[in-house]
Amino acid sequence: MTLAHRAPAFRTLLLLSVLTLPAVMPPASAHADDVGQVTPKSGYVAKEVMIAMRDGAHLQTVIVTPAHQSRPLPILIIRTPYGVPDQATVDRESVKPVSRELPSWQAFQKDGYIMVYQNLRGRFKSEGEFLKTSRYDRNDPKQANEVNDAWDTIDWLVKNVPQNNGRVGIYGVSYAGLTAGLTLLNPHPALKAISEQASPADQWMNDDDHHYGALRESYTFEYTVLEEADRNANTNFDFSKHDVYDWYLSLGPLTNINAKYLHGKLDYWNSVMAHPDYDAFWKEEAWVNKVHASTVPNLNVAGFWDQEDPWGPWKIFRGAEQHDPDNTNFIVGGPWYHGGWQRTDGENIGLLPMGGHRTAEEFREQIEAPFFRYYLHEKGEKPNWKAKMFETGSNRWRQYATWPPADVTPKELYFHSDGTLSFTPPKSGEAPFRQYVSDPANPVPYRARPISPTYPTPEWRTWETNDQRFVDHRPDVLTFTSAPLEEDLRVAGPLEAHLFASTSGRDSDFVVKLIDVFPEKDQKAFVAHPDAATWADSLDGYELPIAMEVRRGRYLHDFSHPAPLVPGKVQDWDVPLRDHDHVFLKGHRVMVQVQSTWFPLIDRNPQTWVESIYQAKETDFKPATQRIFATAASPSHIMLPVLPAGQ
Repeated sequence: MTLAHRAPAFRTLLLLSVLTLPAVMPPASAHADDVGQVTPKSGYVAKEVMIAMRDGAHLQTVIVTPAHQSRPLPILIIRTPYGVPDQATVDRESVKPVSRELPSWQAFQKDGYIMVYQNLRGRFKSEGEFLKTSRYDRNDPKQANEVNDAWDTIDWLVKNVPQNNGRVGIYGVSYAGLTAGLTLLNPHPALKAISEQASPADQWMNDDDHHYGALRESYTFEYTVLEEADRNANTNFDFSKHDVYDWYLSLGPLTNINAKYLHGKLDYWNSVMAHPDYDAFWKEEAWVNKVHASTVPNLNVAGFWDQEDPWGPWKIFRGAEQHDPDNTNFIVGGPWYHGGWQRTDGENIGLLPMGGHRTAEEFREQIEAPFFRYYLHEKGEKPNWKAKMFETGSNRWRQYATWPPADVTPKELYFHSDGTLSFTPPKSGEAPFRQYVSDPANPVPYRARPISPTYPTPEWRTWETNDQRFVDHRPDVLTFTSAPLEEDLRVAGPLEAHLFASTSGRDSDFVVKLIDVFPEKDQKAFVAHPDAATWADSLDGYELPIAMEVRRGRYLHDFSHPAPLVPGKVQDWDVPLRDHDHVFLKGHRVMVQVQSTWFPLIDRNPQTWVESIYQAKETDFKPATQRIFATAASPSHIMLPVLPAGQ
């Protein structure tokens, strides 16, 4: 296995952010091992301690406080596997303001916080074994897990950090969002505010590693290497080909990853390969199924184009909504890639401008900071909304008393066999179906080639907004398009596709993309450097994905017990497309693309029956004829939650 060691973006964010944070503290209590403190010229003091957990493992923790703290302050925690700031970083003599790296710190420090960074167990200097799991057993108080580690950390901090006000918050994006969200399961009494941001919730169902059982091959492989190849580093796999599409295709069956590269050394990859179905292993990992109430005020944050964890925040929000008598469960959605609300100003995502809004800055200053100010400083006002969304298309903030909004009306947008879409159902006399041949030997790329590795290249961040015209020429992609809209079409809430489809094979995938097609003239794109703009830097005719998803045939009726498809049988494939708040503007067209491969984002389906796709042989992969029906009896359609126009 060839590996290259590099720090991913979030590790860099943590290192840089401390330059604008706190500095000098008294010696740590005897309950922690003090490993030194430094006094940088940044106006803050950083102290590194090793905090003992209930099982005896000590976790590397950096506590950053204002150098001239004059009053008790709340504590705000990030728990991460990516590395905490080191003293060399903190003690630089040249301290530059950090405005774009981890901007939440800027907004938070206007109010004043004691900031705490902690490495998860088994990462860098933290002791114990890296868990890479969401498991939590309330009946086993001695179990090593992230819930108990957070509880023990908070307990030590409030008892040992001088001049804290006894109120603690925890937040973070992605894995740090997961460690924040998990505290909902058993919160420490001092924990008064949580903001889980892009947290995974069920790794088989619809987050990083799988979407409804379809393996996210490139991401899962590359992220496992990143986290497990070396406990003291974030490691990126060094591909031998420039276009990773070629690398994964030449790899062949998934068994070759262990046979040729990992050799059984990475536990998480082995677990994924051993559990292809939604069995007890994955159900226990689905911690969100234990969330049934709002136990601590929680600000859930989701990106509409989150390429890693697009599903978790919505699922966590809905779990907590089951019992929220004090209205302390909130959700924010915006036009962001994974973590984009922290890493950018939010003026654009790719070529898509936000109408002059700096959406990420507005989130941090007008939503996130006031949330923590209210619950940790007890100042300001409680949010008077349940959901706050940046409605793309119209490019404005909306707030709702419920989510989805109470006044949405479900409307079916129907496929027609002539390649059109309309709100009129198919009529008798139309051709019954359209068809294509799906060939696993020539899969549809998920973005334009050459495809770069997941990390550390930037293309991964915004691929979900990429213009979909790059597959227009392919015979294995069907396109359905509406007439130009005569009025704005507002959708807010969960979207869902219903494909009435058949396959000549005994297993199959179907991928559905809902797309906003821009007019051909005078569409304004975001270009950071206009003098360097190219012909392609335009939104004229742009095909903007709004929602994209895959369903795997073997799990069409039962996620836990796969079954072969009946060749030629027409079935209703429900394809959930998650939650959105978007306006298809007047003059735009609505498009749907349907295909059966999405590579190497999604592993190839053999389209024959095998007990486990992960154990498939090269000879198992066969072409299949796919049919999408558009008849009165089998009306393929998209279900849209439509809001009244003009609001």
